[in-house]
Amino acid sequence: MLIYGVTGSGKTWLAERLAQRTGLPWHSVDDLTWLPGWVEVPLDEQRAKVTEICAGDRWILDTAYGKWRDVPLARAEVIVALDYPRLVSLWQLVRRTLRRVVTRELACNGNTESVRQAFSADSIVVWHFKSFARKRERIRGWAADPDGPPVIRLRSPRATRRWLAALPEGEPLRWQPAAGAT
Repeated sequence: MLIYGVTGSGKTWLAERLAQRTGLPWHSVDDLTWLPGWVEVPLDEQRAKVTEICAGDRWILDTAYGKWRDVPLARAEVIVALDYPRLVSLWQLVRRTLRRVVTRELACNGNTESVRQAFSADSIVVWHFKSFARKRERIRGWAADPDGPPVIRLRSPRATRRWLAALPEGEPLRWQPAAGAT
């Protein structure tokens, strides 16, 4: 299962809860792609790790980076897409970033966010603006593709929480539209 959405939409939050609810193993993409000190794992190692995970019958990835998106797409039985309005995802992202900066909460592999990072040209907030339209267009394209995996398109945090709460505990996810999903 692939969780996909715009930056700041809550993909990791959802993946963690889906893993708890369904028993599927969850793999944090940030942990697979970033080493301590925000050093990027070499691309061939990223692809190898993701290929190994996706070769299994049961898995959850909390996003798919463009450099190896083809790997999980070829194996995903369902895509859960968080297609929130910009202000919703941006607010969640800014709130999370500020919390992490203030509390020094770990992001991945011992990495933390800093004020300098938050306001740099490479910041996650800048990335949100650069990637938002492209990611939403991709979600909508996948949802319209009859030959691809089914897409559960959730359009608000409330719809996501309702959909998650309606899933039976301990059972693998089966494709089913729910209130607020398409």
